Amino acid sequence: MGACMALCSLASCASCLCGSAPCLLCGCCPFSNNSTVTRLIFSFFLLLGTLVSVIMILPGMEDQLRKIPGFCKGGSSIPGLENQVNCDVLVGYKSVYRMCFAMACFFFFFAIIMVRVRSSKDPRAALQNGFWFFKFLILVGITVGAFFIPDGTFNTVWFYFGVVGSFIFIVIQLILLIDFAYNWNKAWLENAEEGNRKCWFAGLLSFTILHYALAFTAVVLFYVYYTQPSGCTEHKVFISLNLIFCIIVSIVAILPPVQEAQPESGLLQASLISLYTMYVTWSSMTNNPDRSCNPSLLSLVSNSTSVPSPTATPGQVQWWDAQGIVGLVIFFFCTLYASIRSSSNTQVNRLMQTGEGGESSEGGAEEGGFRRAVDNEEESVTYSYSFFHFCLFLASLYIMMTLTSWYQPETTTQAMLSTMPAVWVKIASSWLGLALYLWTLVAPLILPNRDFS
Repeated sequence: MGACMALCSLASCASCLCGSAPCLLCGCCPFSNNSTVTRLIFSFFLLLGTLVSVIMILPGMEDQLRKIPGFCKGGSSIPGLENQVNCDVLVGYKSVYRMCFAMACFFFFFAIIMVRVRSSKDPRAALQNGFWFFKFLILVGITVGAFFIPDGTFNTVWFYFGVVGSFIFIVIQLILLIDFAYNWNKAWLENAEEGNRKCWFAGLLSFTILHYALAFTAVVLFYVYYTQPSGCTEHKVFISLNLIFCIIVSIVAILPPVQEAQPESGLLQASLISLYTMYVTWSSMTNNPDRSCNPSLLSLVSNSTSVPSPTATPGQVQWWDAQGIVGLVIFFFCTLYASIRSSSNTQVNRLMQTGEGGESSEGGAEEGGFRRAVDNEEESVTYSYSFFHFCLFLASLYIMMTLTSWYQPETTTQAMLSTMPAVWVKIASSWLGLALYLWTLVAPLILPNRDFS
């Protein structure tokens, strides 16, 4: 789909900027559904804002950003973390906060005005699926205005918004991974039934073993590098509990009653969820302010505890460590998947406020020399417009926290500090996510009178 957008001519796209989403991709992807194209374009807005945020925090951008009125008052050093953090470092983080604030406001605005849209016949559906040029102008306008917000307590207050929003978004990421694993398992089982059973079953077994092997390896490495014989008690508890929880959900996934109620359930989903849980566990431990329990990845690779980053200035906090990069990759995958997903898993669809209805494989009518995409929501929407925008609102907060390494702005010293609340937020989100996955397994057994088919 991204390739289709890239191949569109500038003239054809310019002629459709004020029109509907299908027209925006007009001759390039004529068999796309209206609902899918709209989600992709909104996701593109989010990814564009993410790219701008990444650029703002890169080394060398501080000279341009500090020209913004009120961002930097002088160039003197200010206390922070281990050494001296100067304004040139902090200005990037302030910029990320304001860029993500603008994106969050933009998507929250649409989440409010799209409440209870039932079909594309609703007048608000035209606003959802069209007027892209004006939407872009609104986003740019909010962004420009956000950069003139005075410091004060803005950074601190918005940090707590980011923590809460990121907590919810991490859980949503896990739900999307659950859905992806269900669809993956279902597709390969159907392929196995059609022919070459050994090949497809071998593929399922191979990926399941790979996921479990990576998860178990992660557990071993966590115990070796993120715990101490006489300390790091929280880390020991986190690792042990999540290991136990992953074993429990894996056993439940293959119990005969669960298999009978949900034939598509299996160890592939449980293995992928276990691997993601270990990632969140690692991500939470990397925010521990106790450096004896949180060694830098570079020091682990170099087998040294005092090797500085070759690109970091003294006191600079970087997001482009392994945890930040992996977090962005998972975020990108989940955002793209949320835009194109069409799931048959009822429990996940109810959690994500989506449905299957209205899909069509027929091409749209000719208009202006281009084939329009299909309006597949004339009877009912295939996803909740409001909930989709709320997810993008949460994603904006998650991006803000990821790019700032979940560090908290300190109002008195104007430094970015690593704190334990970020650790607890991430680990709690992993527990809630595992509980939701367990619910998708046992819900048909606990509520036998409800239709989960």
